[in-house]
Amino acid sequence: MSTIAIATQDDIPRLTELLTVLFTQEADFTPDPSRQAEGLRHIIENPAVGHILVLWDRAAIIGMVNLLYTVSTALGERVAILEDMVVDPAQRGSGSGSTLLNGAIAFAKQQGCRRITLLTDQVNSGAIRFYERHGFRLSEMVPLRLSL
Repeated sequence: MSTIAIATQDDIPRLTELLTVLFTQEADFTPDPSRQAEGLRHIIENPAVGHILVLWDRAAIIGMVNLLYTVSTALGERVAILEDMVVDPAQRGSGSGSTLLNGAIAFAKQQGCRRITLLTDQVNSGAIRFYERHGFRLSEMVPLRLSL
């Protein structure tokens, strides 16, 4: 039976392993476990910034997702940015991704969020189809990034 929980400091080593899987397949990012651990620690210690949800299957974490919070001036309400959703490759196709995403959507609603925005690689058509099956729609907005 899979369960979803809020990540703790003790989960960081496993979460950095999952982020290495994710960042190896994303064009814009490179795995750096020490930086990823620091980012995870910052989110876990500051719930106003966001929450990291983990998907447990028995005694092992098999997936994770971040919800980071901000306020939309268009909506006048709290919204979430969904980042770093990853499921262990051995668990893919089992429904674990859907379980984790549905849990994240429900959790965001409980946190008072009125919208979730996410980014995925344009070439990752499988991920795009996955998110569309869960109600996400492509936006006319185009992401731009400035590294500082």
